Amino acid sequence: MKAVVTGASGFLGSRLAAELVREGHQVVAGSRKPVPELVALGARHAPLELSDRDALRNAFKDADVVFHVAAKTGVWGPEREYFESNVTGTHNVLAACEQRRVKRLVYTSSPSVVFDGREHVDASNDLPYPHDYLCSYPATKALAERAVLAANGRWGLATCALRPHLIFGPGDPHLVPRLLARAREGKLARVGPGDNEVTLCAVETAVAAHIAAARSLRPDSPHAGRAYFIGQERPVRLWDWIDGLLRALDIPPVQRRVPFALAYAAGTLCEALWWLARLAGEPPMTRFVALQLARSHSYSMEPAQRDFGFREPLDIEEATARLVASLRA
Repeated sequence: MKAVVTGASGFLGSRLAAELVREGHQVVAGSRKPVPELVALGARHAPLELSDRDALRNAFKDADVVFHVAAKTGVWGPEREYFESNVTGTHNVLAACEQRRVKRLVYTSSPSVVFDGREHVDASNDLPYPHDYLCSYPATKALAERAVLAANGRWGLATCALRPHLIFGPGDPHLVPRLLARAREGKLARVGPGDNEVTLCAVETAVAAHIAAARSLRPDSPHAGRAYFIGQERPVRLWDWIDGLLRALDIPPVQRRVPFALAYAAGTLCEALWWLARLAGEPPMTRFVALQLARSHSYSMEPAQRDFGFREPLDIEEATARLVASLRA
């Protein structure tokens, strides 16, 4: 199988490309700059910008499957940049799939596309898209996800979207390092009661789900034209998990508590200040982050297990132990 991975220099994209090579597939790693580790494994690098349709067409030549992982992430930034990368870029990927007659497209989405600020506990795939979003990332990812799912069956293309939730693991450059940095600086505080239930996703689990979804994807497959939450089968109490991680790394557990209403108000104020004063960087708090830290957002893996045979390759305890071992090393 010839597979193309966009965003192959990122955390998930690089791990996905590496696993595909190990399984014996011909892999094209699409990214702005080469990833030496992937090239050493045997992947071919394709210079890729989502705005460059010619580059996409060149990368997708003779591809059996495209894994569209590349995206602009984060909770703050110019809306135009998110739209150009996540929406226009995805439409360019779809156009290249049409022109190259690619048969399968697996799109990396996010549970935030259906996050409406309310409690989601063991939620299934039928959550509706909210009418309004609190930041550009979920808004643009939702538009892109809809476009990908609507393309299923066109030009012989089969599509599906996966929504891995809070990806972590060895080599994570974003989630856990930022969490640990704030904890060491004494800037981490429980928001709300601190009993919210959250699904986490080990990077190995996200990789396994992408490969499983692609393996049996056809326009009439049960998962074709549909979106699926992906993560560990057992959710965690978010703040208990964070405290356990901190203790394992000899960092004092989180002591401070902030009422949700206060955190949400602070997020509103920070967003206004950053927007009016055109301040650089992300605000220390936003409304979206306050809700994510205080609310439950856990999801059922049963639909993915039923429709395309997804199974987590390791449980939450083993995934956390691997993370701790890598951080200690």
